[in-house]
Amino acid sequence: MPVRKPGRHFFANPGPTNIPDSVLRAMDRASMDFVEADFLEIFDTARAGLQKLLFHDGEIFFYAATGHGAWEATMVNLFSPGDTVLVIGGGYFSTAWAALTAKFGIQVEMLEVDWRRGVEMAHLQATLEADKSHKIKAVCAVHNETSTSVKLPLPEIRAALNDARHPALFLADTISSLGCFEFRMADWGIDAVVGGSQKGLMLPAGLAFTAVSAKGLAAHKKSTCPKFYFDWSPMLERRFRSFTGTVPIVPFFGMVESLRLLEDEGFENVWARHARLAGATRAAAKAWASANDGVQLYCQDPSRYSDSVTTILVPETVNADAVREILREKFNVSTGGGLAALNGHVFRIGHMGDLNEPMILGTLAAVEMALKLSQIPHGPGVAAAMEFLTA
Repeated sequence: MPVRKPGRHFFANPGPTNIPDSVLRAMDRASMDFVEADFLEIFDTARAGLQKLLFHDGEIFFYAATGHGAWEATMVNLFSPGDTVLVIGGGYFSTAWAALTAKFGIQVEMLEVDWRRGVEMAHLQATLEADKSHKIKAVCAVHNETSTSVKLPLPEIRAALNDARHPALFLADTISSLGCFEFRMADWGIDAVVGGSQKGLMLPAGLAFTAVSAKGLAAHKKSTCPKFYFDWSPMLERRFRSFTGTVPIVPFFGMVESLRLLEDEGFENVWARHARLAGATRAAAKAWASANDGVQLYCQDPSRYSDSVTTILVPETVNADAVREILREKFNVSTGGGLAALNGHVFRIGHMGDLNEPMILGTLAAVEMALKLSQIPHGPGVAAAMEFLTA
């Protein structure tokens, strides 16, 4: 039988994230008919709140799924077999999005990039300008690549499309950015946004969505990819503009509360809090890296540091999962592991969602102790984080 670990589990994964107590209480609901007026009011409130967070006043389609389901729904509703889309590479999730898309007969052009820096805008614009026939129907970008902690400047991608005079749809994955740092769907000219419940929205996994522009809805009418559960056309005829079958009611009670918390704090204050905690984490990582042969920040472009997750590269002689095991078993702290090519080479500290300074400092202190026990050279990271937070 597992030995009980006393105290509170420190959950520093880059998704799912900590769920506020008031959100947990809001979801403590008995079954109810999803067409009752009481629930319809909750659904409408949740949908309107999400529109505010997205800065989008158009359609949103919800699914009982995680982010991968929203990817699939988005691609099969916008494109047809034989269409070509351009996926901006940069990590595990952009690669997975491309692989999923190809399964439906959609042709994928992968714009390969340095995973530690992200796409160069000149390269993207040159690729778009070279597409004289406008074969490319969409540009797909992961706003925050959770595997590498590299974020992409979406307004610059929109500018590259505009400067190239390219009519492609602009699709963005915001699964680990929405509710963590600035995002403005309409202002940035984004046609479809993929999102999920389990990160900045501070909810359990299992509710995903696509927000769609008028241009995206027009493209949907021409789509011939096979679809049933995720088909937007019958969804548009439903009261909920979502779901095929029973509506899961519980997540929407939680969403109303989580969005209330975000709005009460103020979206710009939420973004600033994430930036502050991310800055403290990076200050610690840079101090740890000050020792020779120690750890490094994986992202090498400071302008693209993520404010929701920090990926730490360990020395080649060390297995990052061994560091994570020490954190979990000795200190009851959970962090994220490396994905795909980064497996065993990095660990990831999530600093998104319901989080404050003492929580991040506790996590960083545990990481510093794990580095010591792993005999990885490191400087005084926690002191650097405290200095950052009190500067």
